[in-house]
Amino acid sequence: MSTPRLSSTPLPGIGVRYDMTTRERRRLSVVAHRDGDRTFSAYRTDDPDACSLSVHLTPKEAAALVDALLPTHHSPNLLSTTELGLVAERLELSGTSYWNGRHLGETRMRTETGASIVAVLRRAEAIPSPPPDFRLAGGDTLIVIGTREGVETAATILGRE
Repeated sequence: MSTPRLSSTPLPGIGVRYDMTTRERRRLSVVAHRDGDRTFSAYRTDDPDACSLSVHLTPKEAAALVDALLPTHHSPNLLSTTELGLVAERLELSGTSYWNGRHLGETRMRTETGASIVAVLRRAEAIPSPPPDFRLAGGDTLIVIGTREGVETAATILGRE
């Protein structure tokens, strides 16, 4: 498949419109407004001049959408380590998890999966390099790094109820 072509059109007093046609022949456009807002539009396949969807996004909403569309960019769920054969993901520990209230070392995460829990996010606090006696809590978000297989196994272990 060839690289999609993105064209841009200046919109004086408004910003810039970017247009693209997908491999399925869907026409998409984004208007980048001068104030930072974005308008994302998709057009009908039977009439490429008829808009079937138009969504106005704030700068924060647009940034969140970029994270979802480009996870290797700077996604909250997948960090850009794939070129090294590693992935880093955020895994949330549910309140009903078997590990809720237990020590991190009890998971035997590194031994069982080869993946490491490199940080825990709890409310507005980040705990880097938590020690084995760190007590896990429901709602914690664990930053796990390892091979894809190791991280997937870690997710299975942490999902145990």
